[in-house]
Amino acid sequence: MPRPRTFDEDRAIDAAMRVFWTAGYEATSTQDLCEATGLGRSSIYNTFSSKRDLFDRALRRYVDRFTAPQLEVIEDAALPIRERVRQILWTAVEPDPDDPTGCFVINTIVELGPKDAEIIDLLDRDHETKLTALADAIRAAQAGGEVDPEQDATGLATYVFTVLGGLRVAARRGADRASQQAVVEATLRSF
Repeated sequence: MPRPRTFDEDRAIDAAMRVFWTAGYEATSTQDLCEATGLGRSSIYNTFSSKRDLFDRALRRYVDRFTAPQLEVIEDAALPIRERVRQILWTAVEPDPDDPTGCFVINTIVELGPKDAEIIDLLDRDHETKLTALADAIRAAQAGGEVDPEQDATGLATYVFTVLGGLRVAARRGADRASQQAVVEATLRSF
């Protein structure tokens, strides 16, 4: 008869997420995962079947953790569109201090994107959801007179998420708050 689990699987996924976020997939060893989760090798492999399975679950956890709040901000019609965009970008300027630097999604795209269509499909679908929501919010703001109707709403939404990605990459290389803030202010001038 198998022994019952004596650990919190969600906590293990969160711990693994932070390791993969920091080091990437290839550079993360099973020993790194054991140390981060507090689990032995057999517990990791019995629960998650493989390093890749744990990585996939950690990446999905990250996507779920960050997409839902972004969509809440994007869809908050009580806020002017400029404020919604500022809030989205500001998450890169003032990230949660307990989180690793940068963006797990961007790190994964750079590391695995050229060779892993399954991961890129997941991340593309997530990106498209956010991009569509922001473009729709921009169109509504254009109809309400907040944004120049001559602007391309999809282009502006793409611009915002491109800047967000750039801010996160810059944070990983050590960009200071003042330079990050200047980028946000420059972006907001488009709204």
